[in-house]
Amino acid sequence: MSFVKTQQEVRANLIMQVRDTIDACEAEGRGLSGEENEKISRIEDEIRKTDEMIETAQRNEERALEVAEATGGFAPAQESRGAAEVFRAMARGEVRGHTFTMEQRTLTPSANTVPTDFLDRVYALAKLVGPYLETSELFQRDSGSDLRIPVMTAYSTATEKSAGAALDESDNTYSSLNLQMAKQGFIVKLANELITDAGFDIEASVAENAGVAIGERVNTVVHNAVAAAAGAGVSANSATEITTDEVIELAFSPDGMVRRLPGTAFMCNKDTLALIRKLKTTDGDYILNPVVGGPSTILGYEVIENPSVDGPTAENDALFFGHWPSVKISTTGLETAVSSDAFFSNDITGYRFTYRLGAGVANGDAHIKKLTMSA
Repeated sequence: MSFVKTQQEVRANLIMQVRDTIDACEAEGRGLSGEENEKISRIEDEIRKTDEMIETAQRNEERALEVAEATGGFAPAQESRGAAEVFRAMARGEVRGHTFTMEQRTLTPSANTVPTDFLDRVYALAKLVGPYLETSELFQRDSGSDLRIPVMTAYSTATEKSAGAALDESDNTYSSLNLQMAKQGFIVKLANELITDAGFDIEASVAENAGVAIGERVNTVVHNAVAAAAGAGVSANSATEITTDEVIELAFSPDGMVRRLPGTAFMCNKDTLALIRKLKTTDGDYILNPVVGGPSTILGYEVIENPSVDGPTAENDALFFGHWPSVKISTTGLETAVSSDAFFSNDITGYRFTYRLGAGVANGDAHIKKLTMSA
């Protein structure tokens, strides 16, 4: 059961948070403070609640199996309605809320003939606005609890030994990246005349609004995390200009493994990209190879245009280079609720959307480097 697996993952994360707090006290040779005791008490309450949910889900699963056996495999038909019907039903007061989740289906050669789920449609638009949704590793979750991801910080090493000699111990080491999700939200307003008009594509209108809102917000939140975690790569000699040599130095500021990893690329906004478009090598070749429809490349590496990156002005981090799948994003499904009362005088219905979002960078200072403009 996916629900049980998710709750077991939540439980493991909560237990790790308790262990981290106790380990910190042991390392400092002290007991738990009052604040730490309260924190552990809250976490233990969450663990108990999670245990209860797991037990309840498992009992229901057992009952479902018993019913299936008793009815000989008979399954009652379930209503299937699209997003447009859901939104109109909400406006009519038939339902007060709904949660859209990412559709899980096996890819087939004829996948283009399968209708796209509403949330998939929203995220397809959001990725056009916010490239981090395309380039990062995305964890789609059922709950808004913290997600702790193990990160390898050092590898084991091998040495040459003669026959019969004991091998040296060489342990790899790990740290962890904790993605703490915060609630994000927005409201889409539609005139009631449009909602009741069967010819109006309500799903497309809401999906477009939601896609742009999510894409822009995700881009802002994630880039704040990236800018804070990225390592210092190059300091430009100008507050408004970038040179070819500085771009080359940035590409070689991480180690060789990062440059060979799939997903390694440059990232900047349109203003910085316009400056780089003019740069040439000593042989007179432009270092940017523009490709209509993309991906364009700089020095052979893909360049990702991102409006959330700062422009080439004094002290800004205007250009980034690194392994973008090292950026981790955790998010939940899209919950929606409706209200006609809030905009009653305008005869408008408001659809409120909320979701949880967290972001971080694994090995950020080593895997992503930035070019900072001069003061």
